[in-house]
Amino acid sequence: MKTLLLPIAFFLAVCTGAHADPIAFIGVSVIPMDSERVVENQTVLVDGDRIVWIGPAEAAELPANARRIEAAGMYLMPGLAEMHGHIPPPNQSQAEIEKTLYLYLANGITTVRGMLGYPGQLALREQAKEGAIDSPTLYLAGPSFNGNSVSSPSQAADKVRAQVEEGWDLLKIHPGMTRAEFDSMAVTAKANGIDFGGHVPADVGLEHAIGMGQLTFDHLDGYVEYLFGADPEGVDEVALNEIVRQTLGAGAWVVPTMVLWETLYSVVDLDRLNAFPELVYAPPAARASWERQYRQRTSDPQFDREQNERVIDARMQVLSALHKAGAGILMGTDAPQQYSVPGFSLHREMQRMVDAGMSSYEVLRSGTVNVGTYFSAWDTFGQITEGHRADLILLTANPLESIGNVASRAGVMVRGTWYPEADIQVRLAAIAASYRQ
Repeated sequence: MKTLLLPIAFFLAVCTGAHADPIAFIGVSVIPMDSERVVENQTVLVDGDRIVWIGPAEAAELPANARRIEAAGMYLMPGLAEMHGHIPPPNQSQAEIEKTLYLYLANGITTVRGMLGYPGQLALREQAKEGAIDSPTLYLAGPSFNGNSVSSPSQAADKVRAQVEEGWDLLKIHPGMTRAEFDSMAVTAKANGIDFGGHVPADVGLEHAIGMGQLTFDHLDGYVEYLFGADPEGVDEVALNEIVRQTLGAGAWVVPTMVLWETLYSVVDLDRLNAFPELVYAPPAARASWERQYRQRTSDPQFDREQNERVIDARMQVLSALHKAGAGILMGTDAPQQYSVPGFSLHREMQRMVDAGMSSYEVLRSGTVNVGTYFSAWDTFGQITEGHRADLILLTANPLESIGNVASRAGVMVRGTWYPEADIQVRLAAIAASYRQ
């Protein structure tokens, strides 16, 4: 944590992009996320979209036009990220798109990596960046590479170059590509400076995907298949240690999405899912579809809950092993998705990460510091320090003591714009009401 070395006017003068009066959080306990610590009785000054000064409250010299947020007894932490999120396609109404983005924001998610792009969606990314809509900062994958969209190695390479030219932030991989097509995509992506992540096509396999430079493995895709290939009855420890070693050696990241997979494998009772209070923020048609799909899965004669529970147990073992070894873990839930309501799903996911052996601090790192590292070529954020993007959550309880305290919000800041919790609740109530009509 830096102390005041230069007059506050210096920091304001060099800060660019100021769009409103500065905002100061007064007397707050800061969780900077540079280590597992709390720094008490601090003032944090934001100007434009940047944190411009942090120091002891008694040392602060605030500009006369600064808006003061009295935060004694509260905790300030960096905003969180949804690293496998989805944005409604442009063929949905603007109102539905903005509702989804607000649900993320309302839960302290200030960065979303959209993992399935649609033509025309890049304009939405720019609207979010400019503050034209209430939204987290968006980083967007292009339209999917899969067995239907790619039919030859040359087409895979052309598709990479086209998406680079269009300005997408990364490439999204779905199942279905052949190994030759995948390799052509991977080589072309590397040559053009764009990363790729997502699923592991069956013909490619986890080890080969790691070796070809796939940057993120979402849903732990490929890991259980690799391990059960070695031992269909459970996790082979030798195989697990080997694939963890390869993951670390390649510098790859995983986005676990543990809760969603428990839903898709139907190991959580339907009554419990239907009782989630956040379902009031999901369209009725979506809720009906989620229940219908659950019933279809569990009524299939091939449905084997006991085997599915073994898969879920194996996923928890994989996440635990990756965590203990120091692999890169990124927070994500694949919302909106079956019973995963944007923003709200992250709170359930964080608890499952704790259940896998991660401390509250380690879970928070997966959604803050790790995300800032992943996106370091784009911007500077993920910690509370001078110069970082002003993405913040003000809490009434310490999240390092219990991960559930992340839900105890007093407000959210996105790129320097402050959303008090009272205003957030009004907007959430309006969204819920829109689905009761």
